[in-house]
Amino acid sequence: MGSLSDSGPPARGREFDEFYAVHFQQLTVQLFAYTGDMAAAQDVVQEAFCRALARWKRVADMDDPAAWVRRVAWNLATSRWRRARTAMAFARRHREEHVAAPSPDRVALAQALATLPEQQRRAVILHYLADLPISDIARQEGVAEGTVKSWLHRGRTALAARLTDKENHRA
Repeated sequence: MGSLSDSGPPARGREFDEFYAVHFQQLTVQLFAYTGDMAAAQDVVQEAFCRALARWKRVADMDDPAAWVRRVAWNLATSRWRRARTAMAFARRHREEHVAAPSPDRVALAQALATLPEQQRRAVILHYLADLPISDIARQEGVAEGTVKSWLHRGRTALAARLTDKENHRA
């Protein structure tokens, strides 16, 4: 058994290394001309060579292994271009909408709602913001209608106190 230093790569590995060294630069130049982006060209050529290496036994036996790698690189570049085009079309259709900042009253209401116990907050939001009737809220929460009415009463009372205090502090 030989040491690691005197064992070189197998013959097929050396073949691939030589193939890579001979063809990488010229394929990159070709793909750069196609994509107009050197980094993208290098990426797709590198990926094509990785795919060739994974199938090197079969690719090496082809009449023109470089043509196979070139075709794979071109296909990868085309797929990238299509994905980018699709992403751009999606971005154009789904532009970010800029909305106005919330009013001071809305901020005060959100802060006051955040101080309510969870059941009261949920009842107030469902009844006053989602316009759900008390019976629907009771069904959704699995409680009696009287419980929802109690939550709404307590929630309104707490909100009124907090919002009135804020108004008095601003004046």
